[in-house]
Amino acid sequence: MSEPGAGRLLDPPAHAPPPVPAGLPCPAVLDLSGLGRRTRAPGPRALRGPLELYLARVGAQDERTLREARELLDAEERDRARAFRHDRDRTAYVVAHAALRDVLGVLLGMPAEALPLAREPCAGCGGPHGRPVLRTPGVHFSLSHSGDLVLVALAPAPVGVDVEGLATNRAVLGARSALHPAEAEELALLPAHGRPAAFTRAWVRKEAYLKGLGTGLVRDPALDYVGTGPLPATPAAGWSLRDVAVPAGYAAAVALRTP
Repeated sequence: MSEPGAGRLLDPPAHAPPPVPAGLPCPAVLDLSGLGRRTRAPGPRALRGPLELYLARVGAQDERTLREARELLDAEERDRARAFRHDRDRTAYVVAHAALRDVLGVLLGMPAEALPLAREPCAGCGGPHGRPVLRTPGVHFSLSHSGDLVLVALAPAPVGVDVEGLATNRAVLGARSALHPAEAEELALLPAHGRPAAFTRAWVRKEAYLKGLGTGLVRDPALDYVGTGPLPATPAAGWSLRDVAVPAGYAAAVALRTP
């Protein structure tokens, strides 16, 4: 879990997420202003424990910050950003990838635009477009963004994170095939108004776990039971799965490979 006061990345307390139930990991809130004028540490720092989580908000940046964020991206990321048809989607992508580069740059003590990033082979076809990874050993990361939230996880072991806006009733009906049979039964027992939140809890847990595995949705999400209730179920031995505290209207989870 990221610690309060983790470096120079935190917004003032007024920008932190609202109070949440005890026991949920609560991410540190990133201040992305001044990206182009960051003073990096002279060398790398150690990870603060087995997991660090960071949250950024899309739309909280002025034009100068967005321009500096775009300048941190590599050529492939800039091409992907330009491919978005809608400005909001393009901005979300830029903020998300700049936030990732910012926290990794602080961790490794190097310019965010010069990080040794590579891509693993695709879990589906083996092509060179799988998930991004660091060439530097000993540091794993995961990135997710939805709506106006960006979530980043750093860990010394494989990690996956996911954040999503709450599903609509229509989305729940259309995606039930993605649930484990036991999860589908749990959902059917709930009143209609309780199903979107329960489905979204299960979905972010599944996505986080599959990202941690490195398969993404190439692996059928219905294979793994993570539960729809208030507490996640462990999908497999050697993995820890926890919900993450995020603002109302969203759900998030993190999966971490354990010794």
